[in-house]
Amino acid sequence: MFVLIIGGGRTGSHLTSLLLSQGHKVRLIEHRPDALVNIHRELPSEAIFEGEGSDPQVLETAGIEQAQVVAAVTSDDAENLVICVLARQVYGVKRIIARINNPKHAWLFTREMGVDVALNQADFMARMIEEEMSLGDMMTLIKLHRGKFSLVEEKIYHGAKAAGVAIKDLPLPPNCTLSGILRHGEMILPRGNTVLQAEDEVLALVDDAAAEELARLLGRPTDFK
Repeated sequence: MFVLIIGGGRTGSHLTSLLLSQGHKVRLIEHRPDALVNIHRELPSEAIFEGEGSDPQVLETAGIEQAQVVAAVTSDDAENLVICVLARQVYGVKRIIARINNPKHAWLFTREMGVDVALNQADFMARMIEEEMSLGDMMTLIKLHRGKFSLVEEKIYHGAKAAGVAIKDLPLPPNCTLSGILRHGEMILPRGNTVLQAEDEVLALVDDAAAEELARLLGRPTDFK
């Protein structure tokens, strides 16, 4: 996959490094001298393009016409919006992701403006805090389908309702699918007759309501009195 990232701050540089390590083709556009000094230390030079990310000539030089994904993650919301509009309306990029720095600007980041996924950091952090408080020790690994579903992980605690119970006998909520069980460093594929044990780490695909019910089955009994 070819991903074009505009914005070489911490978000952009970390995302570039992560995608490169996964074998993707990535190019990062940045124009600020101080940021360029840092990313040249961290990333291969062939992945870095110097210039204004909202300049069509710079975008074309970096290969936007071949990009499958564009991520506008600069610290300037106006610039991110301009990049999204150009990517969609001028270059026809199929998947566009934008960072929202100021929550007051969130209403602008719509599909009509070319944005497929808007990353509102303030809202995201608020949701994460709310989930951490409501779901005990359950960890959200990734959000899917625009946040409707989540891949979560939780260790089964001693005394939990699920400990010592076969999966087929668990009152799993709707929209909950157990994806895997990590036990003593080994992955176990969940089957109906698989008996869950304390200290197992369970991976599950859930919606919000199912996450709460699953947390009640797997978590500390004292967390859900």
